[in-house]
Amino acid sequence: MKWKKDSYYDSIEQIHKSIVLKPIISLKNCISQDPNGCIPISDVSKRGIQLEVPMKVARFLRLYPSIFEEFTGPQYNLPWFRLTPEADEIDREEKRVNEDCREDLRDRLKKFILMSKEKVLPWKIIQGMQWYLGLPDDFLQHPDKNLDESFRFVEMEDGLKGLAVESGEKVLSTVQRNAMKKGVYVGDPMEAIEFPLFPSKGLRLRRKIADWLKEFQKLPYVSPYEDFSHLDPDSDISEKRVVGLLHELLSLFVEHSAERKKLLCLKKHMGLPQKVHKAFERHPSMFYLSLRNKTCTAILKEAYCDESAIERHPLLRVRNKYINLMRESATILKTRRVNSRFADRWDSGSENEDGKEVAECT
Repeated sequence: MKWKKDSYYDSIEQIHKSIVLKPIISLKNCISQDPNGCIPISDVSKRGIQLEVPMKVARFLRLYPSIFEEFTGPQYNLPWFRLTPEADEIDREEKRVNEDCREDLRDRLKKFILMSKEKVLPWKIIQGMQWYLGLPDDFLQHPDKNLDESFRFVEMEDGLKGLAVESGEKVLSTVQRNAMKKGVYVGDPMEAIEFPLFPSKGLRLRRKIADWLKEFQKLPYVSPYEDFSHLDPDSDISEKRVVGLLHELLSLFVEHSAERKKLLCLKKHMGLPQKVHKAFERHPSMFYLSLRNKTCTAILKEAYCDESAIERHPLLRVRNKYINLMRESATILKTRRVNSRFADRWDSGSENEDGKEVAECT
């Protein structure tokens, strides 16, 4: 189906600022974790790639004066950085949220792992999804504190370290819970559930596609937490299972969105087809693909069209406060540029006046 631009989803700031916010939070954590609450630029200048900073670290820090405050350090006149009072307050709030919502974060991680075929995922994949799940940097570093007895570390093939979950209780997906609330689903095996659809304005489907979608909606719903080994991978039911898994996956994430390429690492472990990216394109009333920021971001439409349908991530409000500071930084830098140009003109005018007076005197 032909991709159609939708300005509503392209303008959701919390989604499209997330790419830049991630390295900001990483640098913020480097500063807040220091016992003195400040660091010299040399502590992070060589870690740009690791922290996913898109330019020289010092230049990046100076782009956000409402978050990072620069000052001259005690040694060698090196630039040092600390958090502004506003950023420091949000950092404390973020720590409180992480502490108060530890169980929620643990449940999101548990569901993420339970969607895999063997109920186990490589440690490096979990680390790669940490930002989307909203797990703090130290969450995985202290498993005794943050994980319960249902988690266990295992050795996977190729010598990979993995994290497994053992759970005997049935887990319901967001789609199943919402269908039960509406009274259209009772929980029987292979029972049909229709996905909520949110077509963009002006989206027109060809008659053949509309008829196929109508029949697709009537197919049995296979939960992403259920065994799917009996399904024909080329069947429409299998595609419905894949679409349901992507829906559940995005519903767990902070912004209910993710860079599409970042999800490709899940194909092998979650039983996704080789061309899983096509699922987003084939279901434009469920997902929107935004091409902003020179990347392709998959967005779960339901999260932004029906606020009661998807549980809000506890960290979202905190991230939005950081985004507000990013916006303030842009205003500060603009004001500095205007003042600098005004000062340059004033100096230039003063020099001309001085030259004129000297000429008149001579």
